[in-house]
Amino acid sequence: MSYRLPPLPALRAFEAAARHESFKQAAAELCVTPAAVSQQIKALEAYLGAPLFRRLPRALVLTEAGQLMLPRVRDGLDALIAAVELVQARPEEGLTVHAPPSFAQRWMVPRLSRFAAACPDVALRLAGDMSNIDGPGNGPDAMLGSARDSGNAVAVRFGTGSYPGFHSDLLLQPEYVLVCSPELLARCGPMAAPADLGQQILIHDESIPDEAMRPRWADWFRLAGVADVDSSRGPRFSSAVLVLEAALGGQGMALALWPLVEADVRSGRLVVPFPVVLPSRYVYSLVVSEAFLERPVIQAFRSWLLAEANQASIGS
Repeated sequence: MSYRLPPLPALRAFEAAARHESFKQAAAELCVTPAAVSQQIKALEAYLGAPLFRRLPRALVLTEAGQLMLPRVRDGLDALIAAVELVQARPEEGLTVHAPPSFAQRWMVPRLSRFAAACPDVALRLAGDMSNIDGPGNGPDAMLGSARDSGNAVAVRFGTGSYPGFHSDLLLQPEYVLVCSPELLARCGPMAAPADLGQQILIHDESIPDEAMRPRWADWFRLAGVADVDSSRGPRFSSAVLVLEAALGGQGMALALWPLVEADVRSGRLVVPFPVVLPSRYVYSLVVSEAFLERPVIQAFRSWLLAEANQASIGS
């Protein structure tokens, strides 16, 4: 089979210029001059018989033809890179795992020794970042969008679980539980019913950028059958890690995701005064670039993580 394709350097120049919206920045990335990039684009446009960019005085804007072509060119370049790297010898396999800070700290870190034992040759880097929580305009592209830059990288995301253009595996469907420190429970005295929480300090978790997807105390009280409680009062924290630290320090009652507090509850560092659970609007998913899904190191980590998540679900 023969392929009628324009020169690969021209396609690389087009993708880089479209990503940077600049011939100058594309040239810096490709280690050529801006004039060389411009010539490559002109040659590609001549080959196609259609303009790909509108060259404005202070901007470079894709034409309709360029917008149609860009996603497929990116997919093709990613596929070429993936094909080469599947068989290219590497002195050491590295893997970067992006995850929300709370999940990385409280769920993944305690389990990573088992991955190290199973795959001792993999140099793993765990990166905790709030960008791994879904929000308006916040998807996995920032972490995994460029196969040329991301290398061996995967992301654990807390969100809807739907990420077009990426492979996504459901890890956990968590629920929020009410937790507090045993010392706080001793100070406030025995609570016979959820209505007794009316006078307690309520800690609010604002780690999810989309307010509509956050855990709300009003929803928990409604599930508990309690009315006429001012659920808006209490301190607010932008990170689930801070919420849990405040709860562990006896500063109030918190709604926390069960996978993140299970170990603390089982050890007695936290208690669950009432068994009312609030379903989470978000789930934890493992997200991988489609182009890199078959890489051995990613497949090894994916298999291990799915097995850990399945075991955790059975254990709960």
